[in-house]
Amino acid sequence: MENKQLAPVQKTIVGVQFLFVAFGATVLVPLLVGLDPSTALFTAGVGTLIFHLVTKGMVPIFLGSSFAFIAPIVKATELYGMAGTLSGLVAVGLVYFLMSALVKWQGVRLIRRLFPPVVIGPVIMLIGLSLAGTGVNMAKEDWLLAIISLVTAILVSMFAKGLLKLIPIFAGIIVGYLAAVFMGKVDFSVIAEASWFSLPQFVKPEFSWGAILFMIPVAIAPVIEHVGDVYAVSQVAGKDYVRNPGLHRTMLGDGIACVVAGFIGGPPVTTYSEVTGAMVLTKVTDPVVLRIAAITGILFSLIGKISAFLKSIPGAVLGGIMLLLFGMIAATGVNNMIQNKTDMGNTRNLIIVSLILTTGIGGAVLQIGNISMTGIGLSALIGVILNLILPRTKAEKEED
Repeated sequence: MENKQLAPVQKTIVGVQFLFVAFGATVLVPLLVGLDPSTALFTAGVGTLIFHLVTKGMVPIFLGSSFAFIAPIVKATELYGMAGTLSGLVAVGLVYFLMSALVKWQGVRLIRRLFPPVVIGPVIMLIGLSLAGTGVNMAKEDWLLAIISLVTAILVSMFAKGLLKLIPIFAGIIVGYLAAVFMGKVDFSVIAEASWFSLPQFVKPEFSWGAILFMIPVAIAPVIEHVGDVYAVSQVAGKDYVRNPGLHRTMLGDGIACVVAGFIGGPPVTTYSEVTGAMVLTKVTDPVVLRIAAITGILFSLIGKISAFLKSIPGAVLGGIMLLLFGMIAATGVNNMIQNKTDMGNTRNLIIVSLILTTGIGGAVLQIGNISMTGIGLSALIGVILNLILPRTKAEKEED
C-alpha cells in the first residue's frame, strides 16, 4: 500500500490503527506511575503534532509515553511529590534542547562520542532490571490473572500475523481484563459513574531543584533512542531525515513536546519504535497518517469512560505484562551491545559496564545537601563520565 494510493478515508483508518499500536504502551506508563492515562494520551497527541510542526511535517514519527522514566518518576514522587517531579520532567526537555544545539553545532559525531553503546547498553538494561520487582509485586496480587495476560502477550508476539503482531501488550491487557471480568474482579461502578466527555486531569508543576537534578541524567537513554529511531524511520521511508529536516530539528521537536507534557501533568514522550514497525508492515510512511493518529489520541483523551476503563484494569493484569515487558527492555540493552560489537574483553569497557550496573541495581545515592541523585540517572551519569575520562586504545580513538 503506497502513500499516493491512500484516499482520505484510508489514511484515517491506517492512522487509527497506528494509534492502537502505540496505545497500550502510551497508557501503561501513566497507570504505573500514578498519572492520568487520559492526560498521557492528550500529551502524546499534542506532542506528536508539535514534533511535526517543528520538523516541517516531513518526518513520520509518533511520540508516546517514555518507559525510561517509570522508575525515576516513582522514586522522585516519593522524594519530591508529583508536582515537584513534574518540574523535573519539564527539565528533561532542556536536555533535548541542549543536544539539539550540540548536533547543530558539531554534528552527530558528538552524540556518538558522549553516548557510545558501552554506556547506553547497560543503561537500557537498568531501565528493565530496576522495574523487575515492581512487576513481580503487581503480578503476585493474582498470579492467575498475571499468567493469563503474560501468556497471551507471548502467544500474540510469537504467532500472530499482521497488525495484531504489533500489539502483544494491548492484546494481553484485553484478554487479562476479560478474564478478570469473568472472575468478578473488576469494579464497573467507576466506569458507570464517569462522564462521557471530560477534560484530562492537568497537574501544574512546582519548581524543585532536587527533582530537576534527579531527572536530567535519565534523559540520556531516550535521547539515544531518539537518534536510533530517526535513523530507522529514515531507512523505512527511504529518506535521510538526519540531514533533512535534520537531527537537530527532530530533537528540538521531541524536547518541546516533553516540556509541554511536563507542564500539564503528562509523562515525557519519546519516539515510538512500535509505530515504525507498523509502517514497515503497511508500507505507509505518510506523515499525515501519523498526524491523524495524534488527533485520534487527543479525541480519546476527552472521553471520560475510556479513562475510567483504563483505571479499572486490575494491577495483576498489568503485572503479568510487565514481567515480559521489562525483561525485554533489559534484553534490548544486551542486544544493543552485541549488535555494536562491544568488546567485553576490554578492561575499559568492563569497568564502565560494571559500575553502571552495580550502582544502578545496588541503589547507589549521591547526596549533596537536600539534593540527591540515584538509580538510572546517577548510573547513566557515571557511565558518561567514565567513558570520557578513562583512556582509550589507539584503535578506539581511530574509530571515533
